[in-house]
Amino acid sequence: MATYRSAASIAGIALAAVCALAMPADAGNIFVSGHDSDFHAVSGNTVGAQHIIQQALNFVRDGDSAPILFLQTDTSNLGLGDHLNSETGLINSGYTAGTGAGNFYVKHDATQFQADAAAGFAGYSAIFIPSDHGGTLTGNDLVMLDSAPVTAAILAFVNGGGGLFALAEDGFHTGPAAPLFGFLPFLVTASPLGEAENGNTLTADGLALGLVNSDINGNFSHNIFTSTGGMTVVDRDASGEILSLMSRGTVTTGGIVPEPATLALFGLGVLGLGLMRRVRQRV
Repeated sequence: MATYRSAASIAGIALAAVCALAMPADAGNIFVSGHDSDFHAVSGNTVGAQHIIQQALNFVRDGDSAPILFLQTDTSNLGLGDHLNSETGLINSGYTAGTGAGNFYVKHDATQFQADAAAGFAGYSAIFIPSDHGGTLTGNDLVMLDSAPVTAAILAFVNGGGGLFALAEDGFHTGPAAPLFGFLPFLVTASPLGEAENGNTLTADGLALGLVNSDINGNFSHNIFTSTGGMTVVDRDASGEILSLMSRGTVTTGGIVPEPATLALFGLGVLGLGLMRRVRQRV
C-alpha cells in the first residue's frame, strides 16, 4: 500500500532541499544613482547626502573592510561651476585616505585605475565613481571606464564579490562626450538637468537599505533611469521616474541575473506547492 506524506512534511522536505542546494552567492553589489551626493555632502542637505553615501557604500561593500577605490583624475570640472570636489564629499561622509581596514579610500587617477583594472581591482572592497555633474568625473574618465578592458574588469570584479557605487551622470563635464554609465551597458538614462528634489519617495527596498525620505529630498538630481536591467528600484522622483537602483547578483552585459540561491528557492517552492496539491487530491 502506498504511503502518502502530509502537506507539512512535503513542505519540510522542500525547505530542506533548498538548504541543501542553495550555495552562497559570490556576486557583489551595485548601487547607482541620479543623485550627486558627493556635491551635496558639501553643500545643501549635507546630512541626507552623506547618509546616501554611507548607506550605499555599506551596501556595496557588504561587510568587506578593505579600502574603497575612489576615481579622481583631476578637479577640472570645478571650473564649469555647479561642481565641487567629490573627495571632500567622501571625507565629509566619514571616510579617510589610507590603505587600512575600515572607512578608508585610495584615490587613483585614470591611468592608475586602468592598472587596477588589469590587476582585477585586487585589495579593494568597492569602486566609487563620482558624479560628472556636481562632482569630479571627467569625460576622459568616462572614456577610460567605457573602454572594453576596463568595463570587463569592473563586471568581473562585481561578479567576484566586489562592490560598485556610481553617482549621477548627465554629460556636464570637462573633456570629451562619452556614453553615460557605459560601464554598465544595460542601463538607459535620461538627463533632466537640475531637477529639484521635492516629493521624491523611497521604495520598500530603499527603506530596508536604511535610507529615509529626508535623505533623498532637499537637493538636486541630474539623471533618471528609464530601464532597470534587472536591478531593484531604490527611490523615485515626484513623477515616478527612477532615481536610484541597486542589485545583488551576477552582472552580464544584458543585465543582472538573480542569485542561484534565489532561483533554487523559487523553483523548489513551486515544486513543494505542486506536491502539496497532489497530497490534497489523494486524501
